[in-house]
Amino acid sequence: MMSAVERYQQLRERGRVRERALFAAPRNPNELELQARWFAGDFGKRFRTICGREVEIVQFGTWNREAGPDFDGAAISVDNEAVQRGSIEFDLSDRNWESHGHALNHAFNDVVLHVFVNVSEHTFFTRTRAHRNVLQVRVDPAALPDAFVANLPLARPGRCQAPLRGLPEERVRSVIEAAARLRLQRKAARLRAMSETHGADEALFQELAAALGYKQNKLPFTLLAQRLPLRFVTGDPETAEALLFGVAGFLEAPDFSAYGSDTRGYVRSLWDRWWQRRDEVQRLILPSEVWRLGGARPLNHPQRRLGALAVIARSWRSFMKSLSAPEPVPALRTFLGELEHPYWSHHYTLSSERTPAAMALVGASRVAEMLANVFLPFLYSRGTEVWDVYAKLPAQLTNRRLETGATRLFGDDPRRRNFLKTVAQQQGLLQIYEDFCLQDNSDCAHCPFPEQMQTWL
Repeated sequence: MMSAVERYQQLRERGRVRERALFAAPRNPNELELQARWFAGDFGKRFRTICGREVEIVQFGTWNREAGPDFDGAAISVDNEAVQRGSIEFDLSDRNWESHGHALNHAFNDVVLHVFVNVSEHTFFTRTRAHRNVLQVRVDPAALPDAFVANLPLARPGRCQAPLRGLPEERVRSVIEAAARLRLQRKAARLRAMSETHGADEALFQELAAALGYKQNKLPFTLLAQRLPLRFVTGDPETAEALLFGVAGFLEAPDFSAYGSDTRGYVRSLWDRWWQRRDEVQRLILPSEVWRLGGARPLNHPQRRLGALAVIARSWRSFMKSLSAPEPVPALRTFLGELEHPYWSHHYTLSSERTPAAMALVGASRVAEMLANVFLPFLYSRGTEVWDVYAKLPAQLTNRRLETGATRLFGDDPRRRNFLKTVAQQQGLLQIYEDFCLQDNSDCAHCPFPEQMQTWL
């Protein structure tokens, strides 16, 4: 007999809507975002080159801090033969190898793989200065696990609200639970793949950083964790904090006179450590346009969240001890709730006034989100059974996508709140919304979910 998750997977595959959108509105991710997705392993590890050879990425390497290819210290296997070590270059177009002068640059002599997204009208070959041919692999952003979607449905009740209203509450709960279990398994599978690629601690550090970035700044936080890996920031905590803020681009030639007395001392302490290492990591500094500094609550400003990341990295052993506790949820809540920083516990940004009362570095709602999206999926990926704990996590805050999904599915059904009481229920609803609402370009007219729900037992 199939499990509920297997039945839900069958339901979503049978109901996959594959019509074309009426108006093509593709999202074009920038090169930095695609490079981050590549490094995270989201494109996969096995590829076929332009010339038809099989390539496996054995190691993705590290972000290059010097002039040259994007990733060094990588390793690949071609046609299941001996491992080749070298660098990997990731470009938006196959022609960038020539147009950027890589073919004449000594720094690109050890490149073993050229990855690109777009194919030019003319054929471009990748050769080094020594006339060695470099294998080429094309990747397609549309094939990413969580594909970039542009057709967001309007926040009005969908066609499925009528049949759902007529179903017993227990049946509706069961399909939401099945979707939530699938979502948990998929998050765990991604963390498992990242762990195999980068190691468990590095995978966890990268996902934790992304969670601290929230939706608006997930990309720059991910880039920071990739470019300054955990092993790099735990050796000297004070220098590590300066490196995080420096590579983030928040310490570019500061005018100390512009700061208040307490901020001036903190920024100077960061700068005194940063300038000694700046030349070493100059190439890794994030461009200012990658940050979204407005539109978020002051407590969630990325500078403040970066301070929280520095504190967690400094206390990584204690953090991992909490994660491996017999009851990890209360242990993690205690650990994260007790985090303190002499500056960031009393400031929103590097330019804000000091607050009289101390503020939590990571609030209760963000802890709940991190438990659902990072910590419990990580434990599940390591073989720990977490569903009973996961299913009981009370919901904290909602968001626009969740509210849109709830409106589409339930409209003004008075039972709506009963289906959104836990984090697991919220996650299940988001999974259904992504599997059906975001895959449907007919404004519900041809979505099979309403009819398929009638067969769910």
